[in-house]
Amino acid sequence: MGPETTVRTGEKLTTLVVEGGHRLAGRVDVEGNKNSALPLLAACLLSDEPSVLSNVPRIKDVQVMADLLVGLGADVSGVGTSTLRVQCARVLREDPDRSLVGRLRGSVLLCGPLLARLGRVRLAPPGGDFPARRTLSAHLQALEAMGVRRLEATGPDHVLEAPEGLKAASIYLEEASVTGTETALLAAAAAPGESEIRHAACEPHVVELCRFLTQMGAAVEGAGTPTIRIAGGARLVGTEHCLDGDYIEAGSWVVAAAVTGGEIEVRGARPEHLEPITALLNRMRIDCDVDDDRLLLRPSSPVGIRQITTAPWPGFPSDMVSLISVLATQATGRTLIHDWMYELRLFALEQLSGMGANLFLCDPHRMIVDGPARLTGRTLDSRDLRSGMALIAAALAATGTSRIHPLETVERGYARLVERLRALGGQIEVEDA
Repeated sequence: MGPETTVRTGEKLTTLVVEGGHRLAGRVDVEGNKNSALPLLAACLLSDEPSVLSNVPRIKDVQVMADLLVGLGADVSGVGTSTLRVQCARVLREDPDRSLVGRLRGSVLLCGPLLARLGRVRLAPPGGDFPARRTLSAHLQALEAMGVRRLEATGPDHVLEAPEGLKAASIYLEEASVTGTETALLAAAAAPGESEIRHAACEPHVVELCRFLTQMGAAVEGAGTPTIRIAGGARLVGTEHCLDGDYIEAGSWVVAAAVTGGEIEVRGARPEHLEPITALLNRMRIDCDVDDDRLLLRPSSPVGIRQITTAPWPGFPSDMVSLISVLATQATGRTLIHDWMYELRLFALEQLSGMGANLFLCDPHRMIVDGPARLTGRTLDSRDLRSGMALIAAALAATGTSRIHPLETVERGYARLVERLRALGGQIEVEDA
C-alpha cells in the first residue's frame, strides 16, 4: 500500500500532462524553506505581538498552516504572497480544525504554543506524507518531560494538558526527530527556566527556528549541535525574519534539469545547506558547482555509484532520495539506494518500472537501479510530495507523454510549479479531473 496523499475528498484535482524529451534550461530562484516556514508560523502563536515573515514559500502547506492559525484566532495577512504578518492577541480555541490537521503533518507543531497559551490542546491525527508510519512518540516524550499529561480521549485524538504550566526539563530524545526537536523547542521557549534537549536534530530548519526564538526573546545555545539549551519563560515579542532559501527545492530543480541533459542556474539557497546534495551529485559526475548563493549545473553524463544512503543532517537528506533515484535510472552503471528512514518513498517509485526503468526493490528500504534506461511516458500516481516531483522529473526525461495525478500533491511543496517548468522549456499542460 502506498503512502496517502493529503488532498481533501471532493477537492477538484488536476493532472499534469508532460511531453518528455525536452531539455530544461534557464534560471530558477528558490523560495523560503518549506520545513522552516511551518515551525516559524507555529512559533508566532507564542507571542501576542505581530511578527512578519518574508521569503515565505507560496505553497499549499503554508496556506493550510495559515488557515489553522486563523481558526485559532490569529490575524494573518499576506497569504498567497511571500510576506506574512501574523498576530494572535487571543487564542480562541484549543482544538485546531481537524480537517486541516488531517492535511498537514506540521500541524503537530501547534501543540507547544497552545499548551503555553491555554494549558490544553486537542489535536486530531496529523496528516501529510506517510501519516501511518510517522508517530508522535518523540513529540509526546518531550512534552511529557515538561509536565504535560495525556488524557484519555474517545477516538484517535490526542488530548494534552499542562494544568500547572510548562516546566523546564532535561530531555533526551530517543529519536533525533526534526519535528520532535522543534516541538520541544517551542514548548521550552515558554517554560520558565533552562531546558536541555539532547540527541536533537541538527537540520538547517531546526537552526532557523532557534534563531527565530532568540529574536523573540528566548536564549538558545547549541543550535546545529545534538545538544540545545534554551532559557525560556520570558515574555516573547514579535519580530521580523527572512527565511533561508529551500535547499531541497534547489536540489530538485538541478536533478530535473540533469535528467533531461539540460543546464540550469538555481539561486537563493545557502552553499553550506547544499553541500550534502552537491557532494553526492559530484560523485555521480554531475557537473555542478556552487558560487555564493548560485548553484550552476552544466550538461552532464551521470554514472552510477556503489551506494547512496540517507542520513540525518549533515548526511544526504531523505527528501532528495526519490529524485536521486530517478537520476540513477539515467546514469551508466548500478546504484544501490538505501533510505533507512521511510520505506514508502521507494514503494512509490515502483512506477518507474512501468516506464522502462531497470530497478529491483530489495526490501522496503533498499532498491537497486541499473542504468541508463530509456524511459517512456505513462500515467503516474503522485502518492507523496517528493516522489511526485521525482516522477515529474522522470516524465521530463522520458519519450512520449506522461500524466501525473494529482498535481496538488506536488504543489504542497513547490511554488508556481507549472509556471516555472514552462519557463525552463518544459512542454506541459494542466488538465482538470
